[in-house]
Amino acid sequence: MSDESIEIPLRRPAVILAPWFLAIALGGLLPGAARAETAVLQGLDKITARISTLEVPVNQTARFGSLEITVRRCDKTPPEEPPESAAFMEIVDARPDSPPVLLFSGWMFASSPAVSALEHPVYDVWVIDCKPDLPLEELESGATETGN
Repeated sequence: MSDESIEIPLRRPAVILAPWFLAIALGGLLPGAARAETAVLQGLDKITARISTLEVPVNQTARFGSLEITVRRCDKTPPEEPPESAAFMEIVDARPDSPPVLLFSGWMFASSPAVSALEHPVYDVWVIDCKPDLPLEELESGATETGN
């Protein structure tokens, strides 16, 4: 037996950055997805066990406890595709007694919230849906009218 150890290099930065490069190259995160104007989120306050539903318009900020949640983009797959909604969000912990701290910046998926989750001792936040300003019927009729 040898006392030599084998050192395995960690490739964590490549694993973290690979989805971003892929998303940029594809022009979005969900192929064929429609951009929505509002993200529907749920937040859990672990202290009170209270769940709140938030509707946050894209490029606006909502407050949940000490968190400031800004939705930058919200994509939803069309009805003929497997259901998926994904939102690019920035979440900042803005307490009055300390400077703001960026806790999360990235995509969250409605179907797999644990893939890219907010890690916070008091709050959990996840994506439920992305919804357009217009009802689905109006979007579909508008798409067929513009296609003529």
